[in-house]
Amino acid sequence: MSNILDRIGQVKASFLKFSNWEDRYTRLIEMGKELEIMDQSFKTEQNLVKGCQSQVWLFAELKDQKVVFYADSDASIVKGLIALLVYVYSNSTPDEILMTKPVFLEEMGLKEHLSMSRANGLNSMIKQISLYALAFKVKLDQMK
Repeated sequence: MSNILDRIGQVKASFLKFSNWEDRYTRLIEMGKELEIMDQSFKTEQNLVKGCQSQVWLFAELKDQKVVFYADSDASIVKGLIALLVYVYSNSTPDEILMTKPVFLEEMGLKEHLSMSRANGLNSMIKQISLYALAFKVKLDQMK
C-alpha cells in the first residue's frame, strides 16, 4: 500500500495533466463515482459533516493502527471532493494524517476554483478527518 505522500503525488499528477478546469471537474466527478459504496448503516445524522450545504457522510474506523475512511455525498462534485480526501488520507496512521496538511489542494488550484459554499464544505470535511485522526491518536496512545 502506498503512503500518504505517494497518494498526494498521484492525485496531483492525475489533475495537473488536464490544462483546463472543465476536465479537472470531470476527473473529480469520476473520482466520486469510483468511491467505494458506503454502507447504508453509516449514513446517520452523527456521520453527517457539519458545514456542508450538500449532504456528506464521513465515517472512520481504526484497522491495524491505520484510519480507514468511508464517505458519500448526494452531490456529484462534493462526492468527488470527499473521494479525493478519502483516497489521500485513508489507510494512514493518525500521526500521518495530522502531519499532512491539505496544501496539495491549493497546489492543484482546487480551492480557488470552488464556490465559497463548496470551499467551506471542503474545509469542514478536512476538519472532520483531522478530528477522527486526533481521536484515534488519543485512543492508540492510551493503549500503549
